[in-house]
Amino acid sequence: MSQYKDILAGNGLPETVTSGGTLAVHTPIDGSEIAKVHQTSAGDMAAVIASANAAFRTWRSVPAPVRGELVRLLGEELRAAKEDLGRLVSLEAGKILSEGLGEVQEMIDICDFAVGLSRQLYGYTIASERPGHRMMETWHPLGVAGVITAFNFPVAVWSWNTALALVCGNAVIWKPSEKTPLTALACARILDKAIARSGAAPEGLHQVVIGGADVGEALVNSPDVALISATGSTRMGRSVGPNVTGRFGKLILELGGNNAMIVAPSADLDLAVRAITFSAVGTCGQRCTSLRRVIVHESIRADLVARLTKAYSSAPIGNPLDSGTLVGPLIDKAALERMQAALETAKGDGGTVHGGKPVTDKVPGGAYVEPAIVEMPGQTDIVREETFAPILYVMGYSELDEAIEMHNDVPQGLSSCIFTNDLREAETFLSAVGSDCGIANVNIGPSGAEIGGAFGGEKETGGGRESGSDAWKGYMRRQTNTINYSRELPLAQGVKFDV
Repeated sequence: MSQYKDILAGNGLPETVTSGGTLAVHTPIDGSEIAKVHQTSAGDMAAVIASANAAFRTWRSVPAPVRGELVRLLGEELRAAKEDLGRLVSLEAGKILSEGLGEVQEMIDICDFAVGLSRQLYGYTIASERPGHRMMETWHPLGVAGVITAFNFPVAVWSWNTALALVCGNAVIWKPSEKTPLTALACARILDKAIARSGAAPEGLHQVVIGGADVGEALVNSPDVALISATGSTRMGRSVGPNVTGRFGKLILELGGNNAMIVAPSADLDLAVRAITFSAVGTCGQRCTSLRRVIVHESIRADLVARLTKAYSSAPIGNPLDSGTLVGPLIDKAALERMQAALETAKGDGGTVHGGKPVTDKVPGGAYVEPAIVEMPGQTDIVREETFAPILYVMGYSELDEAIEMHNDVPQGLSSCIFTNDLREAETFLSAVGSDCGIANVNIGPSGAEIGGAFGGEKETGGGRESGSDAWKGYMRRQTNTINYSRELPLAQGVKFDV
């Protein structure tokens, strides 16, 4: 634990993190225990939710630009803490340092977006069919937003939700992954600094709860939690979704992805190889937007595989805190075992595997592995599953229609892309008969979305949208208003009802 003391100390974590508690926290770098944290009891959740609702009743009446000022201050505090928090992300989630820092930059960016949004919570003015009447839409704060996040983006996804939820007038309860509670505690401390500077936020506006399924269930099942935004596996979503909709709560789900790239004959292969390598290997294949399938035209398939194999062999594997590393560890040994099982299944389906072997000579105790390229004869069941690891399945096609059909023939629908210099192919891919995903790109990989666009996907990805564009509407309730400024009372649709 002592070798990481400087990283832990730099984030101002509470003393209870290293001096006691019931949940042991391990770093994927070497598997060692780096902290213990106190868990929230499921029995305490009612009081936590009640406190959040009390804060909401005050916060909803604070003018939106004043709420935006709190988020502006959060952005300032994140800028000051970027280096320390980025290193903590790398320590706890296993990302290389540049990705850890990039995740914090994403937090800063969404704060900037949300500050501007606080003066742009617009509603429509609508033409009324009745003389002397005006119709309009107004948007109002929703209530308590429960935010459930996964280990792979331990802080960015929280910020997407929290920055928007706060400017929209909501209180927030955050349940982070049990694998990454330290980054959550650090973010809570950073937000507390902004709250103290703002002087406008009520007590209980933002709370962190740490625990297992029982804590999550208490949050999900409470009728006093207006919104649940949950990021994680499709399996998790199958549990959360029915429980929230069953009580008529609002729901934002960000679940699995099985993202593909179509590589057309006209593609710039140098560009494609660079995009594939980052998208498939970055974060050791543990992004929801990681590239998992390449569907390449048969005329260039052998050339592309040769180039990818060469690129993969040059990607340094090792400690993510070291400056030269490009591939850090999987989150734990269980993830490594799932990857190896998937590769064995792919072999049984006729796949040819390049790489994919465990790496034991880098950092003892960590789950390090070679990223794998698997040439497949077709899209088998294992290809249609999402294995959260650096496995890239490569398949061939002859006609674009065939490639698009294969691309869409998976349960998930998050991110997608095509590499082509043919305008017709690009536009077809982006059309109604093209990609069925929430994100579709041309000549750029599926990974590394900017905060300006709404993020999310279809089918088993859950249908939710977070971050930019008009995703803020998911954190508010819409109200349609009609104002009669005449001396008459005409009814809509010409109905006559004279007493």
